[in-house]
Amino acid sequence: MQPSPNLFDHELLAQRRTRAAGFGVEGEFLHQEIADQVSERLQEVNKTFTDVAIIGPRTDLWTKMLGGKAVKDQETLELDAGSLDLVIHGLALHWANDPVGQLVQMRRALKPDGLMVAAMFGGQTLNELRTSFAEAETEIEGGLSPRIVPMGEIRELGGLIQRAGFALPVADSVNLTVTYETPLHLMRDLRAMGETNVMIARRKTPLRRETLIRAMDIYAEHFADADGRIPATFEIVFLTGWAPSETQQKPLRPGSAKARLADALGVKEQN
Repeated sequence: MQPSPNLFDHELLAQRRTRAAGFGVEGEFLHQEIADQVSERLQEVNKTFTDVAIIGPRTDLWTKMLGGKAVKDQETLELDAGSLDLVIHGLALHWANDPVGQLVQMRRALKPDGLMVAAMFGGQTLNELRTSFAEAETEIEGGLSPRIVPMGEIRELGGLIQRAGFALPVADSVNLTVTYETPLHLMRDLRAMGETNVMIARRKTPLRRETLIRAMDIYAEHFADADGRIPATFEIVFLTGWAPSETQQKPLRPGSAKARLADALGVKEQN
């Protein structure tokens, strides 16, 4: 099997996260919101979880809300096989060079019928900022550079759960819209979150001032609301799967149905 390509510079990511820690709670609002949503989802599951691990960069916030032990989101996760009944990946899986490998490690760490929940940024995230920079760079510099991290679409991400061997896989998403006074305020928040560009293929030269100014103008022209504030979309994709267990529901074998669909619908069966 070919190894997964390295898209992200994890040493630089660690440096950006260290810088983000200096912003304090300023960069925590999305983690707070997503942890709340995960908590609500867990309350809907008719199961008590006692052995819990939470993976991610802001595990202090997540464990305070949900309990469990903190695990660093590195390529090799510090998880013991068959030791958990719940593992949560908290808004960091989009930085994994091998997301399927991360999911496989989480499945192996679960006891039979243990639950995995991963929350990550999806493909619609920051679409306004992407569009604005693409237009500005094309206009000013005559080309594009990878300035914003590529993020998976929900269908692709849903397929990862199945590839990792989870049972009863589900992928769904919610869009959160945050408004800012200017695009520069958004970019400050991204630094506070530690969610700035660490792609290995990123342009290493500084952003040209005229490109930045033009991108900010395009953002305001195309996306500002009636009050002049600019919106930023964050698509949050939730991946859910269960470690396989003999106690879980199984699909019926073909031909094993004891009633005809036509009878249930009250219609005549067609050949």
